Amino acid sequence: MTKSELITRLAERYPQLIAKDADFAVNTILDAMARALAGGNRIEIRGFGSFALNRRPPRVGRNPKSGEKVMVPEKRVPHFKAGKELRERVDLAVHAESGSASRSAELELAGAGELALRERS
Repeated sequence: MTKSELITRLAERYPQLIAKDADFAVNTILDAMARALAGGNRIEIRGFGSFALNRRPPRVGRNPKSGEKVMVPEKRVPHFKAGKELRERVDLAVHAESGSASRSAELELAGAGELALRERS
């Protein structure tokens, strides 16, 4: 999903928001997250995941054109770690698509009542 698709979906899901307001909301959230990471802070969104910075130490690299050695400076790169709930939802969706969902996954997807009806027929 792209940023523009997210804005469109948000505007469609909440009719009281015009596309301009949805755009402003998404940009405000993303800007706040970028500022937090640039400031060296960690971001945690419960049920979704966390964003943190990983340090990449300085190293010696090579210029691909000339082959000469070049010093690559230290840098910090953003890193996302999916939360448990997100990992489980993605895994459940993958199992449901492949048709190899386990019994517990089927219970979560279909509900206990619907599963019992399917088993009887």
